[in-house]
Amino acid sequence: MSDAGSPRKPFRSAIIRDGVIRATTRSFLHALGQDDEDIARPHVGVFHTGGEMSPCNLNLREQAQHAKTGIYAGGGTPHECPVVSVSDGLTMAHSGMRFSLISRELIADSVEASTRGHQWDGIFGIGACDKNLPGLMMGMVRCNVPSVFVHGGSALPGQTPGPDGRDINVVDTYETIGKVLAGDATAQDLEAMSRACLPTAGACAGQFTANTMGMVSEALGLAPIGSSMVPAVFSERAPLMRRAAKALMRAVMNDGPLPRDIVTRKALENACAVVSATGGSTNAALHLPAIAHEAGVKFHLDDVAEVFARTPLVADLRPGGQYLARDVYYIGGAGVILRTLLEQGFLHGDAMTFTGRTLAEEVADAAVPDGRVVRKAGDAISRDGGLAVLKGNLCPDGALLKTAGLKTLVHRGPARVFDSEEEAQTAVQNRRYEAGDVIVIRNEGPKGSPGMREMLGITALLYGQGMGDKVALLTDGRFSGATRGLCIGYAGPEAADGGPIAALADGDLIAIDARPEARSITVELTDGEIAARLAKRQVNAGVRHGGLLEKYAHTVRPAHQGAVTHSGAVTWLRDES
Repeated sequence: MSDAGSPRKPFRSAIIRDGVIRATTRSFLHALGQDDEDIARPHVGVFHTGGEMSPCNLNLREQAQHAKTGIYAGGGTPHECPVVSVSDGLTMAHSGMRFSLISRELIADSVEASTRGHQWDGIFGIGACDKNLPGLMMGMVRCNVPSVFVHGGSALPGQTPGPDGRDINVVDTYETIGKVLAGDATAQDLEAMSRACLPTAGACAGQFTANTMGMVSEALGLAPIGSSMVPAVFSERAPLMRRAAKALMRAVMNDGPLPRDIVTRKALENACAVVSATGGSTNAALHLPAIAHEAGVKFHLDDVAEVFARTPLVADLRPGGQYLARDVYYIGGAGVILRTLLEQGFLHGDAMTFTGRTLAEEVADAAVPDGRVVRKAGDAISRDGGLAVLKGNLCPDGALLKTAGLKTLVHRGPARVFDSEEEAQTAVQNRRYEAGDVIVIRNEGPKGSPGMREMLGITALLYGQGMGDKVALLTDGRFSGATRGLCIGYAGPEAADGGPIAALADGDLIAIDARPEARSITVELTDGEIAARLAKRQVNAGVRHGGLLEKYAHTVRPAHQGAVTHSGAVTWLRDES
């Protein structure tokens, strides 16, 4: 007997199993090992990105089995639906990174294809690598059936040798590469760091993209409060998955809140607030507009910027701070951050969650800040959050900077222009730049790359060379959530769309002012000079990519709109043909 109550209307899945004409469909369900009782239940897709593509994905299939148990205990019949994942860690600093952001769309499309094709009654999503999380949430909102998302959890940090060892993570290895190139570390030091920095399965341990989007899933109302910071290898994940599955089944059985009831403007603002309050990944400013797009809510970079500007930084998390996801777990999880933001008026407490309760109700019992990992909002690290959107004649559509941990918010220097990541990487490795430069990497936007590559390799090299706070970097590509320093990404319009970044030449003076009263990025050229240069530029017809990259380049929209690839939300009716 289900503990979820009685259904209020026929399940969507009735269309695949009921009546004489569905006899063959029932044959397929029997062949899956289902009996008549199983077939009569609501059918739920358990979507996960498990596999051996990266440590982030390694134990997700195991976690999915616990979710399936909870679905069955809650009166449903689960169907495991693995979907593609592309590892940022294994694609960094080479052409494979073009497929990272694209994988977000593939994941969302896969969720839609399986859910709408098979008429699943609900969705349980589990993802851990950077693009898994937004991709699965986008698919849920697009399909708009009862859904729950659970972040697969972070890895535990490694430690340096000795009794006084310090916590390390994969970013320390990236930065050690730069130290080796600068002559400040040995190859043996690098090898030891490489072996020690990532000791378990799970997403990278800091407040990088995966863990940022894990907290976002809670703030949006799509995930159980407290779920995102439980480390991937902790036994607590098994009952967490079962509880989340049973809660999902209550929503399925009782026609509970749908994703588009949950992902409203208020929920999106809540999600932006938790990103800002934790100094989270700049990639969230790309993913939140994309999730909003699926819900039919116009929510672009300007909307994100507005929330960032008014939300204080309360969590002292790496890469800008000191602590890791494991440390947030030990003080009570993301609910601690959500509660303190809510009590100080930085969240909309009346936003709905997947349980049918409001966010205020869900975080009412969360722990209070410990004062170190997370501070009270009244004792914030900074009053305006850890991220900033900059605008000016160089980036009219905006560009994004993580300000958490920055020593200086103002920089003026000459442009050092590169037309690809490879060109810039070679120059940085060989120290062909000067202190004070603004390193510009263009043609790496969603359309121009195509795929909007991530630049953690270069930014980590700069820090390893001791130059991370002596130069600035500007690109129409992306930065990793692990990036630190005066690194400005998502410059829009991108070069491929004729943005001003395409007009830059070596030596042009660029002024950056990320202080709250300014938030500007300008090149010291007149509008006429920029226009004249753009008119003379050689438009590269580009390489014929074929396949996925070609389709993506033809459909992708600008970064400030989320780099989405379709026109937006439509209503899905169960009986549509």
